[in-house]
Amino acid sequence: MSGVWLSKITEVIRLVENPSEEEQSNGRKRKVLIHLPTQEIVSSYKSLEKILTDLGWEKYIDECDTDSYQFHKKTPADLSISLPKDFAKFNTVQMYDIVFKTRHIFHVRYM
Repeated sequence: MSGVWLSKITEVIRLVENPSEEEQSNGRKRKVLIHLPTQEIVSSYKSLEKILTDLGWEKYIDECDTDSYQFHKKTPADLSISLPKDFAKFNTVQMYDIVFKTRHIFHVRYM
């Protein structure tokens, strides 16, 4: 059982299975990954993969791990980014990982 436990003064504590969907349904803003040079929202892995490969990242598919993609970049530090294969599971932690490893190219914003 995974999710987030929410508690409000007027509610009983309850488990929310997918907090991002809950926030959207409550009218709260959601976080999105923005490609800064074009100011476009990254809305699919296809667009993200194109941007990352243009920046020198290589896509790596592990035959044993069928649930995720990895992108690698050979630098003095040998960087990698792991993403779930299902774009619907792409979350804020992965967004900030991309922002951290591709400075001045991406930004996370509330929409």
